[in-house]
Amino acid sequence: MPNTSAAKKYLRQSSARRIRNRAQRSELRTTVRGFLNLMDESPSREEADKRLSQVAKALDQAAAKNLIHSNTASRTKSRLAKLKKKTCA
Repeated sequence: MPNTSAAKKYLRQSSARRIRNRAQRSELRTTVRGFLNLMDESPSREEADKRLSQVAKALDQAAAKNLIHSNTASRTKSRLAKLKKKTCA
C-alpha cells in the first residue's frame, strides 16, 4: 500500500490508465479478429479493401497512442494485407 499522498495519487492514476488501456487493446483485437473472420467467408475485393483500411487505421492510431509498438502495428498490417491478397486473389 502507498504511504504518501503522492504515491496514493499515482496508484489511482495507474489503475485508471490500466483499465483504459485494457479496454482499448481489447477493442483493437476485436477489430482485427473481425477482419480475420471476414477473410474466412471469402468476401468481395471491395469489402475486404474497406475493412483492411479500417483495421490499418485502428492499428496506426493505437501505435500513435503507444498502446502497441509501432513495429507491431506494421507487422500486423503486413500480415493482414498478405492474407487479403491470398484470399481475394
